[in-house]
Amino acid sequence: MDKQVQPFSSRAEFKQLLLAALARGVQRLQLFDPDFALWDLGSSDTDAALRHFLSRGGHLQLVAHSNAELERHAPRLLRLLKDYSHAIECRQTNKNLRQLSDSFCIVDQRDIVRRFHADHLRGEAVFDAPAEVEAYVDRFDAIWAETLPGLHASTTGL
Repeated sequence: MDKQVQPFSSRAEFKQLLLAALARGVQRLQLFDPDFALWDLGSSDTDAALRHFLSRGGHLQLVAHSNAELERHAPRLLRLLKDYSHAIECRQTNKNLRQLSDSFCIVDQRDIVRRFHADHLRGEAVFDAPAEVEAYVDRFDAIWAETLPGLHASTTGL
């Protein structure tokens, strides 16, 4: 397959490309954002896409600076975490990483949907580009190594 690059600059375009990327996932999704406020992880269509991915044996890794937004506004994600706790890992960054301001979703080390800055919706989706995505996989792994356990199936962590 040939590399495909699709720029976006609106919330609707971001959501459409994110859902397209999630639908392509088979093995691993790696998500990083300061708080996931613009990701609609609690929406029914995102929930359906993630459930489909996880039901086929996929694994989800999610890293945020703060999980407060998800705890308040993504009850479907919390149910998903409860239903697929064996396949979802949610982590929170240490204070020394709180200056990171990009936002991205890596799909099977082959595709990426990335916003250039978490405060803005401008970004791009790149499909079928493992060589280009490799640097972001390394970046995610480095961030992951500096995280602590985060979001749990319940807010009490039980």
